[in-house]
Amino acid sequence: MTVRLFALTCGRLEVDMAAMMEGSSGREMVPVPTFLIEHPKGSVLYDTGMHPLLQTDPAAWLGPEKAARFGYDFKPGEEVSGRLAEIGRDPAGIDHVVTSHLHFDHSGGNGLIPNAELIIQQAEWDYGSDPERGARYGLDHRDLELGHPIRKIDGELDLFGDGRVVCIPTPGHTPGHQSLKVRLDGGEVVIAGDSCYFCRTLRERRLPARVFDREMMHASLDRLAALEQGGARILFGHDAEFWKSVPQAPAEIAF
Repeated sequence: MTVRLFALTCGRLEVDMAAMMEGSSGREMVPVPTFLIEHPKGSVLYDTGMHPLLQTDPAAWLGPEKAARFGYDFKPGEEVSGRLAEIGRDPAGIDHVVTSHLHFDHSGGNGLIPNAELIIQQAEWDYGSDPERGARYGLDHRDLELGHPIRKIDGELDLFGDGRVVCIPTPGHTPGHQSLKVRLDGGEVVIAGDSCYFCRTLRERRLPARVFDREMMHASLDRLAALEQGGARILFGHDAEFWKSVPQAPAEIAF
């Protein structure tokens, strides 16, 4: 039962590195990744990237203050639906979206995947579905209000019941952040999302300046390290240097 994994770069963001990793400085352009997993029982997207308004008018979606914190390299066709179409996949045919968390560069493209079931951790839902509560942590309730069926989970979920695609809770960056473990024919891959921005985050345990819960995030990094020690390959969230080594769709990621 073969499972296929594809990496899609859905634009890039210029970020303040001091906010991304303790002890860093300057600004850097980082990738905004999404991932397509094809299983014999269904198709899965891990995250949907940015809202297409960020291609033309970021302030209209994010508000002027938040929009000004970033630089944008995000062109028409680089939104998740465009990337899928490039490789011959119908965005309307995606069965599931695993939402790592509700930050704008991870769930902003939900509306472009109209028929998928959204899978979200209960803790992320609890905060993110409440506009006032979620706003304290940068969570966008609008990405949950687009008419998708929503499955709220608490802990791990073996999506197809065979251990090949498993949601794993990795909170700390946000209340209910989750990563995705994918068992390919050659070995196991863990898509870390923002539980681990960079390779250096895992190696040096240098957290972002602001997180929901530092202790929880360190525990999630411990879990990723244990998975790596057990033979899994970690796909880091926004590591531009690491991303150069990741095959881009239509090429598959192989272990």
